[in-house]
Amino acid sequence: MQKIAQYVGLDVHKATVALAVADAGPGLEVRDLGEMPHDVPRIVKRILKLGEAGSVHVAYEAGPTGYGLCRALKAEGIPCIVVAPSKTPQVTGDRVKTDRRDAAKLARFLRSGDLVPVTPPEQDVEALRDVLRAREDAVLAQRRARQQLSGFLLRHDRKWSNKSAWTQKHMEWIRSQRFESEAQQQVLEDYAREVQRQSQRLLEASEHVEALAPKTKSCAVLYTWLQSMRGVGPITAATIVAEIGDLRRFGTASQMMSYVGLVPSERSSGSTVRRGAITKAGNPHVRWKLIESAWHARHRPALTTALRRRGDGVPQTVQDIAWKAQKRLHKRYWSMVNRGKRAQTTVVAIARELCGFIWAIGQQVPQSAA
Repeated sequence: MQKIAQYVGLDVHKATVALAVADAGPGLEVRDLGEMPHDVPRIVKRILKLGEAGSVHVAYEAGPTGYGLCRALKAEGIPCIVVAPSKTPQVTGDRVKTDRRDAAKLARFLRSGDLVPVTPPEQDVEALRDVLRAREDAVLAQRRARQQLSGFLLRHDRKWSNKSAWTQKHMEWIRSQRFESEAQQQVLEDYAREVQRQSQRLLEASEHVEALAPKTKSCAVLYTWLQSMRGVGPITAATIVAEIGDLRRFGTASQMMSYVGLVPSERSSGSTVRRGAITKAGNPHVRWKLIESAWHARHRPALTTALRRRGDGVPQTVQDIAWKAQKRLHKRYWSMVNRGKRAQTTVVAIARELCGFIWAIGQQVPQSAA
């Protein structure tokens, strides 16, 4: 094993990259290497000048520039980690923040081993993740278009009297509305057309996810198995595998719950223990889907036709975990509601336990399939 001689910290931005290097050994000063343009081949060449590939370790914080630099460095044999910005240690009382100081801080903490790395996804998994996030954008755009149309109708006292909204009948009722002003009629048609467009965009994005996820080799098995659980459909399963990856990297279910921000916050000192709302740390995309799925726990446990179809070919051990989850979460949901807990609070607690069952299924995936 080659000895590490130097630790390099990079502060990466769209146009520039600041570099700093810390030599191996405690107490040695961190050297500032200045800034250079964000040109990946040039950055790789600059780092290789510091020493042999295996003797130089590199770290930079995750950000909007993605994982391309990390992949390029690893392709040249240079060890590189992408670290979680929220987990980077902060120096108390430090009131000066510059790119060069940030790079030096990363180099220093890389040498001391205090950085928490994230796991860069495989390129096919990253493609699936991008499709899922585009679908989330479509969901938000559809919601906004509906709100705008609803607000316009409400301002003119046009109220839908039935319970279910945004069904085919609801849209037919909207299109049947007539205004004396031609301008207002045009506004209605524009809003209705935008709702229709965003709904079609969301439908196409969902179909794209369902077509792409089974072809993503590194997570296809887990994607299929997770759908044996009630409330975990193709979109939720794809979100979990694309955003988290291999669930076996979590030693316990609690670690995974903490990763998606579903554990209670705590501020305790001495004999005083204070716990509050969930931390909302970590991955918000998975947390959103888990909370949506948790609402299914209010229904009585049952092996529906859809669940039987999704469970075809799934190992019996996984199906047993899924059935145990149904019974446990249903009982837990109504126990909390009957004690007077708010439905929203209850669902978050159910989502936390659901996360534990998902972790258990992830442990069943064979090494060769991950």
